[in-house]
Amino acid sequence: MRFTSKIFRVLILGLILSACADTGKDKDEYADWTAEQFYTEAKKALTSKYYEKAVKLYEKLEARFPFGNYATQAQLDIAYAYYKNDEPESALAAADRFIKQNPTHPNVDYAYYIKGLVNYNRGIGFLDRFLPTDSSQRDSGSALDSYQEFESLTQRYPHSAYVADARQRMIALRDNLALHEIHVADYYLRRKAYLAAAQRAATVVREYQRTPAVPKALQIMEEAYRKLDMNDLAEDIRKVYQLNYAQGVPGQAGDLVGHSLLERVWNFLGFDKQ
Repeated sequence: MRFTSKIFRVLILGLILSACADTGKDKDEYADWTAEQFYTEAKKALTSKYYEKAVKLYEKLEARFPFGNYATQAQLDIAYAYYKNDEPESALAAADRFIKQNPTHPNVDYAYYIKGLVNYNRGIGFLDRFLPTDSSQRDSGSALDSYQEFESLTQRYPHSAYVADARQRMIALRDNLALHEIHVADYYLRRKAYLAAAQRAATVVREYQRTPAVPKALQIMEEAYRKLDMNDLAEDIRKVYQLNYAQGVPGQAGDLVGHSLLERVWNFLGFDKQ
């Protein structure tokens, strides 16, 4: 009986200590912080690459001081913090919220830039950061979204400090989007879906001129038409290839020569003439 009583007392003591510990945890260490303290410490954490801590502090700042002097800048900073903390959806939502609430803010161009960056890097895994991979084989949806965000930035704010970088990224994105279409076209070609292969390759020729993917697209089109016994169309494509690439002329030097030869191809595929 005495032994049981001792166990009981030990259990009660344990519960009391646990309750005290929980009470200590529940205490808000930021209870007395000012908006300036939140912003200063959040910015410090962001600069030091403690992104999770930065997100936590920015969120508390926004929750406690939604209309304070630091609230607007915090909305912009937290978008970047979310982006660096691998929270793309939160980053996009924060950037969209900033654009909606502050359309005339002098730094609103940065919100568009962040949206472009988020989608530019979406889907890049841990290994992709250290090993060479073909990004054109990933889903093209995010790449297209990124291109459109950067394009919106360059059109709306042509003098923005972020335009130069955005344009360079747009070139890379356009090349990747073209290569993605090549992968799809090649897949169809190997599966003997020749018309589908020709259509996807034609998309590259029409929409992604001045990219390295165009000569490969022409080759796929020619092969597909020969497999379909459409030798007249295949010959037109061969001539276009010869005019532009027989002498090793780089595809990025300018628009294709020989558009008149492509007219029958566009008509066959139901495309409008370019």
